Amino acid sequence: MNIEKKPELLIPASSLEVLKVAVKYGADAIYIGGEMFGLRANAKNFSKEDMSAGIEFAHRFGKKVYVTANITAHNRDLKGVEEYFKELKEIKPDAVIVADPGVFEIAREVMPEIDLHISTQANNTNYRDFLFWKRMGATRVVTARELSLAEIGEIRANISDDLEIETFVHGAMCMSYSGRCLLSNFFTGRDANLGACTHPCRWKYHLVEETRPGEYMPVFENDRGTYIFNSKDLCMIEFIPELVKSGIDSFKVEGRMKTALYVATVARTYRQAIDDFYKDENLYRRNLPRYQEEIKNCTYRQFTTGFFFGPTDSESQIYDNNTYVKGAIYLGMIEGKNEAGFYEIEQRNKFSVGDTIDIMKTNGENIRTVVKAMADEEGNPMESCPHPKQKFFVDLGVELEEYDILRITEE
Repeated sequence: MNIEKKPELLIPASSLEVLKVAVKYGADAIYIGGEMFGLRANAKNFSKEDMSAGIEFAHRFGKKVYVTANITAHNRDLKGVEEYFKELKEIKPDAVIVADPGVFEIAREVMPEIDLHISTQANNTNYRDFLFWKRMGATRVVTARELSLAEIGEIRANISDDLEIETFVHGAMCMSYSGRCLLSNFFTGRDANLGACTHPCRWKYHLVEETRPGEYMPVFENDRGTYIFNSKDLCMIEFIPELVKSGIDSFKVEGRMKTALYVATVARTYRQAIDDFYKDENLYRRNLPRYQEEIKNCTYRQFTTGFFFGPTDSESQIYDNNTYVKGAIYLGMIEGKNEAGFYEIEQRNKFSVGDTIDIMKTNGENIRTVVKAMADEEGNPMESCPHPKQKFFVDLGVELEEYDILRITEE
């Protein structure tokens, strides 16, 4: 184990725009899904053209791009997988993430020059799993979410240094073992293991006794119902030293269906925390309250440390609701500047002239300012931007740059 080597920060992206945000806000690598064979079928996902453009953009800044193909394949999928991998061979991502052994073999046959990473969906819980995948030709294995830091450290001690360990450190948790869930398929016919999960773990459940149909009894005594499968979100921003010392090579963030604000907030916060720790652990400790505050400026559930310090308990679940905690409100992102000196954005949430807003900078700085003026695309003055995805121009009284993100936070 070499703790001198800074771990990779691996960030999700749902679209080309979000990939660019991840690159600019501190990701070392980005993982994305194509239009087929990933486990986020409801994400926007990448066309072949956007995938190529995203890889070119990331490589321009020295970053990597990994493509997910981690479905549990059926016979009917195999031919399509082969054709898809032929496309990926041309696009040349830095790695492809797979879970199914059959899909792995097809990948080795079709694109042997591209690294293969083994998804958490493969339930990688012990060092013999890692050694097996190493023999098969994998260069990285993603740990099952159910492992403790001590177990990960034991894996690191029993595998070679050139086999990388990737571990989720932030984001939504699944109620089923390493995400292998059948609830969605059972209730709706949409299979989580084929990328179409409807997230029934977030639904409200009651019990019905067989001889008393129509009488719904809460599983947990609470007048708001119960959400017995609803896990808190993982957050390990307070434990960067422990993660590093366990021998993890890549810190992975969950969220391939999240907004640009979420990606920017999480990427920038973990980037600062990792970099501060490698400069001086005392610096990291001093700045910890700031990381903890900043990481809340996006939509999230309550936080947990998952299985890292032992088995989970009732405190890891949320029983009384299925709603997110809303941090900052995403307003839009700077896309350019017109001749009048106003900055172009595309509206994500309404705001008005006179509102106090925050500007997120890629360098870690936050600027609080007041909206001075707005104009539509023809230059006509506006008092607010009421229409979703509306293109308009704004004067915030400060110099801005492309990819600066506008948000509203509490004082």
